[in-house]
Amino acid sequence: MKIRLSATVAASALMLGLAACATTTPPQAADADQRAETAASQPPAGVVVPPLGFDKRVLANGLEVYTARDADTSNVTVQVWYKVGSKDDPAGRSGFAHLFEHLMFKATRNLPPETFDRLTEDVGGSNNAFTADDTTAYFETVPANHLERMLFAEAERMGSLVVDEPTFVSERDVVKEEYRQRILANPYGRLFGLFVPETIYQESPYRRPGIGSIEELEASSLEDVLRFHRTYYRPDNAYLIVAGNFDQAQLDRWIDQYFAPLKNPTTAIPANNVAEPEPTSPREVTYYAPNVPLPAVVIAWPTVKYADADRAALTVLDGVLSTGESSRLYRSLVYDKQIAAQIGSTPDFAQQAGNLSALAIMAQGHTAEEGIAALNAEIARLREQPISEAELTEAKNELVASALRSRETVDDRATALGFALINTGDASAADREIAQIQAVTAADVQRVAARYLTPQRQSTIRYLPADAANPPSVQKMNVDAPVTVAALAPAGEPTTLLPPEQRAALPQPGAEVAPSTPAVAESRLSNGMRVLVAPTQGLPLVSARLGFDAGSSDDPAGKAGVASLTAALLTQGTATRTAPQIATEIEQLGASVGAGAGVDFTNVYANAPADVFPQAMTLMADLVRNPAFAAEELERQQAQTLDALRVALSQPGAIASQVAGRVVFGDAPYGAPGSGTVETVPTVTPEDVRAFHAARYRPEDATLVFSGDITPEAARALAEQAFGDWRPSAGAPSASASPAGQVLPPRIVVIDQPGAGQAAVVAAVRGVSRTDADYFPLTLGNTLLGGGFSSRLNQEIRIKRGLSYGAGSSLGVRADAGLFTAQAQTRNDAVPEVAELILQEIGKLGATEPTEADLAPRRATLIGGFGRSLETVDGLGTLVANLALYDLPTSDLQAYVGRVRAVTPQQVEQAFARHLPVNQASLVIVGDGKVFIDALRARHPNLEVVTVSDLDLNSGALK
Repeated sequence: MKIRLSATVAASALMLGLAACATTTPPQAADADQRAETAASQPPAGVVVPPLGFDKRVLANGLEVYTARDADTSNVTVQVWYKVGSKDDPAGRSGFAHLFEHLMFKATRNLPPETFDRLTEDVGGSNNAFTADDTTAYFETVPANHLERMLFAEAERMGSLVVDEPTFVSERDVVKEEYRQRILANPYGRLFGLFVPETIYQESPYRRPGIGSIEELEASSLEDVLRFHRTYYRPDNAYLIVAGNFDQAQLDRWIDQYFAPLKNPTTAIPANNVAEPEPTSPREVTYYAPNVPLPAVVIAWPTVKYADADRAALTVLDGVLSTGESSRLYRSLVYDKQIAAQIGSTPDFAQQAGNLSALAIMAQGHTAEEGIAALNAEIARLREQPISEAELTEAKNELVASALRSRETVDDRATALGFALINTGDASAADREIAQIQAVTAADVQRVAARYLTPQRQSTIRYLPADAANPPSVQKMNVDAPVTVAALAPAGEPTTLLPPEQRAALPQPGAEVAPSTPAVAESRLSNGMRVLVAPTQGLPLVSARLGFDAGSSDDPAGKAGVASLTAALLTQGTATRTAPQIATEIEQLGASVGAGAGVDFTNVYANAPADVFPQAMTLMADLVRNPAFAAEELERQQAQTLDALRVALSQPGAIASQVAGRVVFGDAPYGAPGSGTVETVPTVTPEDVRAFHAARYRPEDATLVFSGDITPEAARALAEQAFGDWRPSAGAPSASASPAGQVLPPRIVVIDQPGAGQAAVVAAVRGVSRTDADYFPLTLGNTLLGGGFSSRLNQEIRIKRGLSYGAGSSLGVRADAGLFTAQAQTRNDAVPEVAELILQEIGKLGATEPTEADLAPRRATLIGGFGRSLETVDGLGTLVANLALYDLPTSDLQAYVGRVRAVTPQQVEQAFARHLPVNQASLVIVGDGKVFIDALRARHPNLEVVTVSDLDLNSGALK
């Protein structure tokens, strides 16, 4: 399923070095494709998406309050959606709403800085925020007994935010690092973050990038911040949404207590409703940027605002165009012509205007002009002839199933409501859109294509690598805007943090509501396959996960990528289904079916609405048992993998993660990149993947996990029907004695990437297996070190110094020795400082016993995350499957909370000292070496330098 947020998301898989989107398979006889289309036109019985079910009331100060009780969860979500977004950035202050979002997590009159993390992460919850064109939304999910505290805190920052000069400067520096990471270090960051919006829109404030620019961030002042808050952060400009486990009468009293006293300023909110003019002629523009591994093209058209009646038809059109491997763009550009590495389209509907864009990141050796011609041809088809009933049914089923999945949790449902309110002001709009989509006809799709997607209204964008003749294109600056700094309300008297003795006391938590851990039913088929079932009460969704002992560490010598390609090819054809048939069947069901290989294991998964889940299981079984592994499909997957690798190896973070494995494990199986390398991927043959499948995909070693709306009896019957008569076709291979290899000495490695917009810094240490006795002390210690916003690494690197958008760590457990990493991305000149900070924090955990006060909130973080995982069918299934993959008893699911609570501070220190000593840490740094190598060498004289063009990931030596 496609995430419908932004064009950036559409390219994210490729940017991260993953295979092209969706799933593919081989074309065989044309009549087979016709049969698939006929079958797809028969809709399933149908899925009912329950209404959101929120109650509304309005306070005297204008605050609109929406609440929905759900007694089946132990959590509650509190969300405040302000009707202010990046479109409201004052002239000369692009990125201001986003910068302000960061500042809202600081102090208030009664709450010291970083209190929001103490109130959420430290009790097992989470918090975050986002800025979009029309809104800035803040949301927390916490155990239900902490609801009153969150209401108190949200009212505090609405009414009495405190921002001082040092805090303002520090957070502005953090946003600059976010800009460098998302825009400059990402090869397609400039395209999607800057150039697409400024090309699509001519007059609307939507044409300015939400993240702003370094120059305009620098131009902002503390007084601007105070005036912005006073102008927009007010009760009559916000929606308060609360969903979860609460007592309604008590909730109403708390809302009246904390929010009703807040006052609105007397100044009016600045007018901002610019009508985007109708295009008078087509536009073409070419942008250039450094470090662009593959050319990209985008074609776009202005469409309609969110509340327009044509939005539903345009949404269905988008589904036909690019959702999944049976979509028109995928079939044409990626599968048939093989000219694109990735395709996508984005229907972006906002308050005042909208657009639809289609993109293609070209395959190696193919040009932007080929992409433009192919995209235009598919758009012309939509204008000139109606889509088939099969395509229409498929798109609708996908959209309805996606809506169902997006309402699994209380925070999901609150978010769906928030978007509807911001864009329409009508709480029922989110529920009506399902019916509106189901009412769309093929004629509606053709009508909106002919109305909006015309050559005269089209913008065509080419995005190409910069060179001597074509220097990098610069961001458009000094763009006019309807709101000015002068139009903002006066700052008034700044609010200050009260002395501790004068602050209002935080409300005390209520009685704890314990998460419910389902019992797991277990059985075995006659062929040895283990079947686990974790049933839940909730939405009509079912998930299945089938795990095999078949990971990238089992790749044949010199053939890195075999496990990954084998998994990818499962959806690319069976003995009776072609790749297009498989893609059509998956999408017609509204299902998600696929496979992926990790270091130690391969997982095949299926998620579908309950009424069609049996059909999804039948398909899943065919993919696992009867893959065709056709030569032409392997060639397609190899080409897509190579293009993805080229993109990944243009980014500092992705390069660093690949190098870290080689530095720690050398030439051992764990050291090889799981996706393969540009040298090994082309050498893989159909015989290689067939042999790997025959040897490693074995029922007696497999575990099938069901979760969701299914009984153990029904699950067992489906498993028996799908896999009961399966017998392996070859003898079992011998297990690798030591995939992690011998312990290697630490290294300091710099991968010099001239011109890199940012540097990646990674400290890596050989870690532990998942079954190690110290797993829980190390997990808790890692959470203290780098697990979350309030972790030690993030505190030191982001919060205190503003050197990174985020720093964290991962325990990285595996079946054999794991790969522990701690990492951050930073500006190139800050590399030596960030590297030392990371090493210092790792060292502290092995040399100093943390206090009980340190560990208590981190225990809550782990327990809260565990509880939230239980709320979705995929989250629950993943927890159960991960236990099974490591041969751990399913009773560990119920024991998890107790194990976390039992860890002592002494155990954490001893575990880090024993397993993760800082003197065994390697450093891997990828960035523009000329900026930092001399300073780094002064601290680490033994550092190795490898130019990125000389990097050899096939060897532990790296060159």
